[in-house]
Amino acid sequence: MSSPSPQSVSLDDIRVAHKLLDGVARTTPLAGCRALTERIGGPVYLKCENLQRTGSFKIRGAYVRIAGLTEDERARGVVAASAGNHAQGVALAAQLLGVRSTVFMPAGAPLPKIAATRGYGAEVLLEGTTVEHCLVAAKEYADATGAVFIHPFDHEDIVAGQGTVGLEILEQCPEVRTILVGTGGGGLLAGVAVAVKALRPDIKVIGVQAASAAAYPPSLAAGRPVALPSVTTMADGIAVGCPGEVPFSLISELVDGVRTVGEESLSQALLLCMERAKLVVEPAGAASVAALLEAGGSQSYVTIEPPVVAILSGGNVDPLLMLRVLRHGLAAAGRYLSLRVRIPDRPGALATLLAELAATDANVGNVTHVRTDASLQLGEVEVELQLETKGVEHCREVIAAMTEAGYPVTEA
Repeated sequence: MSSPSPQSVSLDDIRVAHKLLDGVARTTPLAGCRALTERIGGPVYLKCENLQRTGSFKIRGAYVRIAGLTEDERARGVVAASAGNHAQGVALAAQLLGVRSTVFMPAGAPLPKIAATRGYGAEVLLEGTTVEHCLVAAKEYADATGAVFIHPFDHEDIVAGQGTVGLEILEQCPEVRTILVGTGGGGLLAGVAVAVKALRPDIKVIGVQAASAAAYPPSLAAGRPVALPSVTTMADGIAVGCPGEVPFSLISELVDGVRTVGEESLSQALLLCMERAKLVVEPAGAASVAALLEAGGSQSYVTIEPPVVAILSGGNVDPLLMLRVLRHGLAAAGRYLSLRVRIPDRPGALATLLAELAATDANVGNVTHVRTDASLQLGEVEVELQLETKGVEHCREVIAAMTEAGYPVTEA
């Protein structure tokens, strides 16, 4: 019988990375979350990598990777491609180590992320409209200039650096039974799995992917990395179309399962982090929380046993995206209600309708009065209402009250 092949990243590698990162990466806090604890019936803690330097865990792997370069490689500089978190991690790591850095970012990347990357000392070059365009440009730049390409997840040093998150979790919460990790290319999930399984093989490590950008389930089924034809998700930090070879080999061996979550759950998770935990988290960073919101569904074969630690992998959310996502999350949580109501076309009829709504404690955000429509009866108008409510049950109460008051109500 042949012996199993050695892992490309070991616990010793992660321990070396942990020492290297002392004074560079923060030991981020572990915060209890009562709302999620009540939801799953056991303790839930949030590992707040959104509070890490540069706003995500990426500084860990980037620093370890660049620190491992030879003097000759450092002299040639480094180059990376990213829409945000990896860009900032590479830029700061290079600055701390005295290495010149160039980062290719999509032309549509959020301005705050571009400004932050430049603020950490990198030369930012805008290329194309997607990260894939930037990856091609970065590799061409590396070939032309001799700069070292710093991959966002597919390198042993990157995985070792990200694995230090797992060591911190075991120190902060030794009683943990399940760790949830938002997953794109797989660097963070692989690193955490190596660290945790080496020390506590009884702990479940579960990856979480956006359903419309989930490359790991088909790849694990095929036994090799499989590229998706396309990815579309608000969680741009984990919108990766194909797993990396290095993390895939570790994940396929060590990880207990990969769950997928929908866009509504991602937006609700972001909203919960802000409202209940008082934490600013980007959609990708909230993927682990989204898995808890969907716990007990069709993927219950991947057991989420408390105590649970959910890693909040990043907090670099563009304010405009945050506004859109929060609105989406509020709608998905039943905090907005759109109704169409027909009323008599006579003075005071709209005021009477609004008074009935006021009695239900729903707040009217917008009113559209439709007077000319072929479907309307003579002497009748339709009012379209945008209401702010307290949740799904309150929405039902508002509709019931309007129906009882004699108004024909249609949800818009």
